[in-house]
Amino acid sequence: MQVILSSSLKKPVSLQDQKITLHLILKYFLVKMPIRFGLSPRILLLFLTILSGTKWSESARVFTIINSCDQTIWPAITPGENFNGGGFELKPGQSIVFHAPVGWSGRIWGRTGCKFDSTGTGTCETGSCGSTLKCSASGKPPASLAEFTLAALDFYDVSLVDGFNLPMSVTPMNGKGNCSVAGCVADLRPHCPQELAVKSNGKVISCRSACDVFDRDEYCCRGVYGNPVVCQPTYYSKIFKQACPTAYSYAYDDPTSIMTCTASDYVISFCSSRFVLFTFLTTSHDYFNYDSNQVSFILDHDFYIYMIYFIHPLLISYAKVKVIQMQK
Repeated sequence: MQVILSSSLKKPVSLQDQKITLHLILKYFLVKMPIRFGLSPRILLLFLTILSGTKWSESARVFTIINSCDQTIWPAITPGENFNGGGFELKPGQSIVFHAPVGWSGRIWGRTGCKFDSTGTGTCETGSCGSTLKCSASGKPPASLAEFTLAALDFYDVSLVDGFNLPMSVTPMNGKGNCSVAGCVADLRPHCPQELAVKSNGKVISCRSACDVFDRDEYCCRGVYGNPVVCQPTYYSKIFKQACPTAYSYAYDDPTSIMTCTASDYVISFCSSRFVLFTFLTTSHDYFNYDSNQVSFILDHDFYIYMIYFIHPLLISYAKVKVIQMQK
């Protein structure tokens, strides 16, 4: 099979076309071209990164969900119509990509310790939304939670108001404006106050909020405490805030916790550093696994997420890949 690049400004019309095109382009630009011109693939990658910055579509946002944990997790999303029905399994090192329309408003969290049968019925130790794999209801606290409202100006945050079960961060990509990283990359479970800790087999698996444990107005920001002037940080919320300065630690923790960005895509990472983009440069592998029957697709190596956001839009703008089957 031979890959021929021809000048064209026409983008692939389907997501499947984009996936195949990306795979073929990567092979050409990161394997054949560096060898032909004596370039280091990493130098070429950095050069293309600087030049890139366009988006696949201005009418939708690309969400990439990464599991960097050392255990399988079951991400949940509500509303989940654009996210594989609202729930799925994600093994360590796997990532998955979805598209959400402007106007979507929802939440994303991770579930742990789940057991589902072939019908998608089961239970989870943390973050459960009932007895189903695909969530249509909110998760049971405690659970780390990412919240989004997509509009002309996007709003997003990571909230620990209902407790903590997994390190979680939201990184905007290719957006305009403030576009800060939100989240909690620290693992609060080993340092959770004993009175807030949830344990399984002697191990802390999540950390409850003070509101959930004590059910008092000063912790829940309700009653006479139901406004930002009266409801102030507490001993427990300060523990969360010190460990996770860009996540909500209590209901009125807005100034340092709610983020905005325009026309951005988003990477939601579980159990990874906030500098996740730099790790993509060191985990490349010539493998791309996609399913033509699915709107979403699995990326088995984080490197390809980096390529999708930075390299793919640039190359697609200048080249249309044509595949010609060579006759024997």
